[in-house]
Amino acid sequence: MNVVKPTDMGTDDASFGPLSRPIYLDFNATTPVDPRVADEVLTYMSYEFGNAGSRTHSYGQIAKDRVNRARDEVAGVVAANPGEVIFTSGATESDNLAILGLAAHGETTGRRHIISTQIEHKAVLEPLEVLRNRGFEVELIPPNEGGWVSADDVAAALRRDTLLVSVMAVNNETGVIQPIKEIAAALADHETFFHVDAAQAFGKLIDLLREPRIDLLALSGHKIGGPKGIGALLTRRRGFKRPPLAPLMHGGGQERGLRPGTLPVALIAGLGTAARLAMEESAERARVCQATKSELLEALEPLGIALNGDPARTISSTLNFSVPGVDSEAAIVALKDIVALSNGSACTSQSYEPSHVLAAAGLAEDRIAGALRLSWGANTRHVPCDEIAARLRALAPQHPRLVDN
Repeated sequence: MNVVKPTDMGTDDASFGPLSRPIYLDFNATTPVDPRVADEVLTYMSYEFGNAGSRTHSYGQIAKDRVNRARDEVAGVVAANPGEVIFTSGATESDNLAILGLAAHGETTGRRHIISTQIEHKAVLEPLEVLRNRGFEVELIPPNEGGWVSADDVAAALRRDTLLVSVMAVNNETGVIQPIKEIAAALADHETFFHVDAAQAFGKLIDLLREPRIDLLALSGHKIGGPKGIGALLTRRRGFKRPPLAPLMHGGGQERGLRPGTLPVALIAGLGTAARLAMEESAERARVCQATKSELLEALEPLGIALNGDPARTISSTLNFSVPGVDSEAAIVALKDIVALSNGSACTSQSYEPSHVLAAAGLAEDRIAGALRLSWGANTRHVPCDEIAARLRALAPQHPRLVDN
């Protein structure tokens, strides 16, 4: 079996050439595992393999100590208490635990109103639909054309019986940063719980996620160079009270009774290392990613591209755009031997449905049909910007905005 190395994905200093694999530009779907993280995971899979719940020998104690250190590393990114970190399989499970876990409290207290947005990930929208079917009233705020929701609109929707406000930090399709701090300010004097899906922001927008009014925060390791299958839910105390979550599964009592089962120590160790590295290197990673975005824009702008998402509010590692007259499926086929990219969320890409995110922003059907998403990391090298532009130009050679001066 051939092992794929980072050089095969254009993620180090190897030259891009005809024998290389396509340059990987789908980091919003998943990232390559950082070699430093991989070393940590392998150590706790093959050598320090103890069960963190075993209390009678050193193997178990070493595993427990590493889990505790990982809590410190994850909590440090968002300025939280390590005891507020609940390990899960990833942001999808964390979102489900945050949303569905509040249902019993909402039913007991009579608070059955929930506010979210039309541009959330399916990991939020589908649990919300479950609650709607259980009698909760779910209100979804639409975004503006720039792809972000107004904090004033969220504030205007608040009611005395609002149980939860759920707004993602960064949209996974457009990379648009949502007004988390402004929404938090609007909730300052309200009892509602504030949940943030931070899968695309954790380890990247450090200050944004340190907002103390965020009660529940979901994250995934594989978005920051960590392994798949591990994430966390931050359950920040308000005063001395934790959010009143009920578990979705039972048996074992691990993770403060909220997420039973033997802890995947190796994956947790990997998440901890990935979180620590992301925080330490966040400024430099953002700088390098922004340089890549500038190069892509310079090559693509002569094509008359339409940017899907307010460019003043997008994260440095994501670019969503449409080329006039070019269908995204045709573009992906034309580019498949040089770059790996997508036209939407990896969780819904198999359905070939139009993007609910771009539709919610009110974009025209042809613009949605032509949308392409490029996403990368600080270790992405040799992006063939000019070749990408040339191949897209060839797909619509007669379009007036694509004709050379």
